[in-house]
Amino acid sequence: MLLREHATEERLNGRYYTPENLANYIVDWAIKDIESGKILEPSCGDGSFLESMNILNLQDRFSIVGIELDTNESMVALDRINNSIFIDSLENLEDEKTILDNIGCKVINEDFYTIYENIIKYEKFNIIVGNPPYIRYQYLTEEQRNEQSIILKSNGMKSNKLINAWVSFVVASIQMLNKNGKLGLVIPAELMQVAYAEELRRFLMIQLQKMTIVTFRELIFPNVEQEVVILLGEKDENHKDEHKLRIVQYDDINQLTNDNNIEDIPFNNIEISDSKWTRYFLNRNSNELINSLRKDNRFVRFGDIASVDVGITTGNNDYFCVDNQTVNKFDLKEISKPLIARSVNLNGIKFTREDWKYNINRGAKTYLIDFPDIPYEQYSYRQREYIEKGEREEQNTGYKCRIRQRWYRVPSIWLPDAFLLRRNHLYPKFILNSEVEAVSTDTMHRIRFNADIDHNRVLLSYYNSITLAFTEIEGRSYGGGVLEILPGEFEKVIIPDLQSNELITNDIVNYLIQEIDTRVRNNNDIEDILDLVDETILIEILGIDRNIVDQFRKMWLILKNRRLNRKRIKK
Repeated sequence: MLLREHATEERLNGRYYTPENLANYIVDWAIKDIESGKILEPSCGDGSFLESMNILNLQDRFSIVGIELDTNESMVALDRINNSIFIDSLENLEDEKTILDNIGCKVINEDFYTIYENIIKYEKFNIIVGNPPYIRYQYLTEEQRNEQSIILKSNGMKSNKLINAWVSFVVASIQMLNKNGKLGLVIPAELMQVAYAEELRRFLMIQLQKMTIVTFRELIFPNVEQEVVILLGEKDENHKDEHKLRIVQYDDINQLTNDNNIEDIPFNNIEISDSKWTRYFLNRNSNELINSLRKDNRFVRFGDIASVDVGITTGNNDYFCVDNQTVNKFDLKEISKPLIARSVNLNGIKFTREDWKYNINRGAKTYLIDFPDIPYEQYSYRQREYIEKGEREEQNTGYKCRIRQRWYRVPSIWLPDAFLLRRNHLYPKFILNSEVEAVSTDTMHRIRFNADIDHNRVLLSYYNSITLAFTEIEGRSYGGGVLEILPGEFEKVIIPDLQSNELITNDIVNYLIQEIDTRVRNNNDIEDILDLVDETILIEILGIDRNIVDQFRKMWLILKNRRLNRKRIKK
């Protein structure tokens, strides 16, 4: 964890300022069909949104409130809009009702949470725009954490240490939006897919009648890896039962601002559920196919046949993951287990004894030390020497090691039936723990199959277009193009049920697995593998319509290429 004293000022304050043309676009969209009323900018920073309002002279017909904690930034913001006054603290808001209602701009130098709790909690605004701060929970003050918790809980959501400050800003803004109000916010793309935003997605689906999510292939903040989206939300008193979403993708901000046809793009009717919004990058027909496959009895959820857990957290991989030379030097072989420590240790879709020996011979870290639960004195001399060496080098001072009763005993070591690479590039790797009885660090998830499950049939059931598409849907992607999938997400992935299908003989299973393994080891194009399995398993044996299989292949390619093609912003 990055300690507060080591964090940059930008990270502590969540300051990543909005480009001028993007602020202009959001403000232009927000004021369309709204002639007057109240506008809130809950974290105005140096005033990019206020300047956009100034260009349109909105302060002459709206009551505008900008809130900013940093004094210097709030003064800069004040200078960017005419007909504005500066309020340097909550104490100087003698008549807050008059201040909030009067035409013109008010820049309040105060913490948003404080202003929210004491003044604007029950106010209703016609327009709320801005770029909420991206502050991690550990960087919030205790008072801010408490206020964030109050905001979330009062709106039916849970509060925990994973939740970033932007989430509570969005929830509070929705709460303060009037019955026909409009909301335009720049927020992290985490909204679309991460687990901690599940409740927020549900909240937005219930509260807003229309949502447009604008995404970009390029990262729009210079020198920042944070991928963002634009949330354009609308309440509509006359259509309370409607809940619609559309996701629109552009290369960059310039392409967005030059596009006059965004309103022609149709909305999807959305289900009020906990599912990720990744699927809404796809068209309506694709989403209907996704829903139908979830109900098709020829398929099962991965979690129906197996449990998925994170890999072993050693607390210090450099110490506990060792090569053959170290094992021999310190007499560790009898108390170590074969190890897959990194993705480069994997060649095919089965981890074999030959794979493990190959890794040993090239000097890879191929053993995980598993000190047994016996008295310290019963360890061999050289084993004790290795422990003492670790203590001299302060290998035992990390948090995970420090909190253990015996720092050198790694917990939760068990032998999985299979592995799933946690972070993937071209496609996710699902590997059978074939012969070696290996373990893995947390670069891989550990899979334990239910009783009476044929392991080879599960392995074969993964490598097809439908299942890879569902993996993209359930996983989450990052700016660098990586697909990450967590245990609970992988358990939701849909796979064909091959366990009791008599048409799929063991000969077919063994032949296809050998073909897949050989092609993966030879770095063949994954689509060649999918062609083979799709045709043999999905179409010929399970009877899935070829057009449906082709559409899932297209879904997989759309989602995969989207994450792979994102680039840094050009300077």
